[in-house]
Amino acid sequence: MSSRIAAQASPTPKVVLITGTSSGIGLAAAVAAGRAGWRVVATLRDPARAGALRAAAAEAGVELDVRRLDVVDEASVAAAIDGVIADYGRLDAVINNAGAGHLGTLENESVADVRKVMEVNFFGVLHVSKAALPHLRAAGGRLITVTSVGGVVGQPFNEAYCAAKFAVEGFMESLAPVAARLGVQVSVVEPGAVATEFVNNLGVDLEAEVAAAGPYADTLQAYLDRTVAQFLSGNAQTPAEAAEAVMEALEADRPAFRIQTSDWARGFTGTKLADLDGSAVLGLTGAWVG
Repeated sequence: MSSRIAAQASPTPKVVLITGTSSGIGLAAAVAAGRAGWRVVATLRDPARAGALRAAAAEAGVELDVRRLDVVDEASVAAAIDGVIADYGRLDAVINNAGAGHLGTLENESVADVRKVMEVNFFGVLHVSKAALPHLRAAGGRLITVTSVGGVVGQPFNEAYCAAKFAVEGFMESLAPVAARLGVQVSVVEPGAVATEFVNNLGVDLEAEVAAAGPYADTLQAYLDRTVAQFLSGNAQTPAEAAEAVMEALEADRPAFRIQTSDWARGFTGTKLADLDGSAVLGLTGAWVG
């Protein structure tokens, strides 16, 4: 009897796997989920880059299970999911967070460049979701994907990135009612600007990009000036603030399908969602480039 009471008092923690946890929202969400009592499997492509993650977990007093998972490598995805099931016997939630920023416009880049963006930001999400779904069905779990306001509103010089995020949103919006019939709740989380991530995630020299932009140079510079001003104006959130919306999707009794991370993000995406003929969005984003 006493062992039964002890077991009831200390239930097995639910297990969540999070991708892309080396920095930013993924790191913040991993720590927040750990604080909330989840068993967190925090994954990243290169475990050698887990220093900031481990430091944040130690500071917060939480334990994370840090593992390798490369979302574009199906074998890596399968190994990670299989390992979680082997070690814990369950998978209650997945947070698709891994992704990569991209800056460019079609005339100045190759179609192969666009494909690379789609591989990480769209097909990577599909690889992880497909491998996880049987286990999420068994658990009555949750499939959460961090997209972007760029998954709702197309933005200048973010053509490939927004295309990938649009694709994710359309895929998950279509999947959601099907998955719900089988007990899996699907949500997308839409951050706006997140402090420290924009330039770092692009991995490019912005001055060199402008210098090489040819006839697009003035337009690109105008876009960059506007974007930097937005970050400096205080519209950018911290990763921890954005991760609060991820936790809402993870823990709310009935989470919404689409969750924005800030009032600014709600207003921005709302422009598109109420814009039947497209004129409001194009009037807004057109002002960004001159």
